[in-house]
Amino acid sequence: MKVNVLFFGITHDLTGCAQEQVELSEGENLDGLRRHYEARFPRLQSIGSALLLAVNQEIANGSTPLRDGDEVAFMPPVSGGAGRDFFLITHDPILASDLSKQLRAPEDGAVVIFEGIVRNHSRGRATLYLEYEAYEPMAIRKMEELGAEAKKMFAIDGMGIVHRLGRLEIGETSVAIIVTAEHRRQAFEACHYSIDRLKQVVPIWKKEYFADGAVWSEGEGQGHVVIERGR
Repeated sequence: MKVNVLFFGITHDLTGCAQEQVELSEGENLDGLRRHYEARFPRLQSIGSALLLAVNQEIANGSTPLRDGDEVAFMPPVSGGAGRDFFLITHDPILASDLSKQLRAPEDGAVVIFEGIVRNHSRGRATLYLEYEAYEPMAIRKMEELGAEAKKMFAIDGMGIVHRLGRLEIGETSVAIIVTAEHRRQAFEACHYSIDRLKQVVPIWKKEYFADGAVWSEGEGQGHVVIERGR
């Protein structure tokens, strides 16, 4: 099978490639493709866990299977700020502990990770699953603005925000906010502020599914207005 591969940012510099097509064995996954390029361009290994991979324009993990005609992008963290900050939308499971590694630096004394988890109940009803949708370009821009805002208000070093879209099952992570700082108090306060602010200004919407119907939950800043819709 043939896969189209794109290189952005520092990965472009390390490989000397902007785009190429590579032939792979049937059943190969993203980790296999990454190993192929790391063997071919050993300097790629210097990026380590900070390297992000996307399949067909969605952030993906290493176990993602590849198919003929897929487009794979090698890229550094998407950043709305300086340094190692990132602000992402994904349809894949969020691995917050892995993402936190790209924010840590020797000067940091604290890393705070907040994960919003899909729970099995809401307003006295058993929840089956959730669906999230977003106005994606605006959502990322608002996350970037939120990150810049938090950095002005708190003495923090790094910030990452990742929100998942699509169908999420009970127990899965819908959003992760990661903050690094010299001291723990500033990291905790920035993380707390950021999740509250995200729910107020970032255009992402949640639909909760129950046995007898579904509910759109809209805007914390609007007093948890909900709209009942039968299935």
